[in-house]
Amino acid sequence: MDSIYGFTLEELSQKLALWGFSAYRAKQIFGWIYKKGIEDFSDMTNIGKKQQDVLKKTFSLSKFEPIRKEVSKDKTEKALFELADKKLIETALIPEKSRNTLCLSTQVGCGYNCTFCASKQGGFVRNLETFEIVRQYLEFSKKYRITNLVYMGIGEPLDNFDNTVKSIKILTEPAGANFTKRRISLSTCGLPDKIKKLAGLNLGIKLSVSLHAVTNSKRSRLMPVNNKYPLEELFESVKYYQHKQKYPVTFEYILLEDFNVGEDDVKKLAKLIRQTGAKLNLIPYNGKEKASLAGGGESLSFIEEKHSFFIKNLRKEKIIFTLRKSRGPDINAACGQLRSY
Repeated sequence: MDSIYGFTLEELSQKLALWGFSAYRAKQIFGWIYKKGIEDFSDMTNIGKKQQDVLKKTFSLSKFEPIRKEVSKDKTEKALFELADKKLIETALIPEKSRNTLCLSTQVGCGYNCTFCASKQGGFVRNLETFEIVRQYLEFSKKYRITNLVYMGIGEPLDNFDNTVKSIKILTEPAGANFTKRRISLSTCGLPDKIKKLAGLNLGIKLSVSLHAVTNSKRSRLMPVNNKYPLEELFESVKYYQHKQKYPVTFEYILLEDFNVGEDDVKKLAKLIRQTGAKLNLIPYNGKEKASLAGGGESLSFIEEKHSFFIKNLRKEKIIFTLRKSRGPDINAACGQLRSY
């Protein structure tokens, strides 16, 4: 039996039409699921008993409850989910005064073996199904009003292209969750062919690219994917995406002492930002946590002082950037720490 959370509104309408349901009725059902969070067809009070019985025989409302939750000192929340096949994934919620950002996973494990990321532990296992991505959102939306979605959890979203895209279409459907497209960001290690394919869909979402080094030799040491897709090819796809979407891509850049924060790195990075028109997001790295991008919870002022040469020179180059403060490092929920078990 198929999970109803794996159907777009169009697909649901087509499926239900076989049973004599009108398109309007399909919209009502979609609204019950994504606007009101109903998890039992019997609770859909404006759907007749006979139609409820059809729904029960046709679809499952698959349960997706966490087997463990942890809360950080900074209120970041992490959930460990057990899937039907007993595989495990993690999802993180980052609460702030004006927004609540949910970090979604798209795969069990990851096959790209970036040196700084814990998701690689155990290697790639399988792609998440659409409903498994969507249910992460629905579980957290019971407690929080989610304002931002980031596809930055376990796995490479563009490697699970169809399920990732379908989950975005489901969550942005006006008849359902009606999530704002510009409040969704997808992060990739850099797959040029998939970036171009994504651009062609005109989903209207933001794209973040894990850059982390501005020469092929350095980036390949951090990210083996660069051996297959070197920087020149990646930049060409980034420019294409920006041209199609009319919105700048964000480059993520991890700060690694004695590796990618020297004078030459600053100049090459500044030149790249000017040439591409991309945004820049700097991420602190805690060397004590070898499998993490976490900054260990240090203040932004401490991080600025630690990397003062690099940051001051970026400013001299008149490059505008954001400096990310790690959230949830004490529960291994910071960027790069989510993993399968």
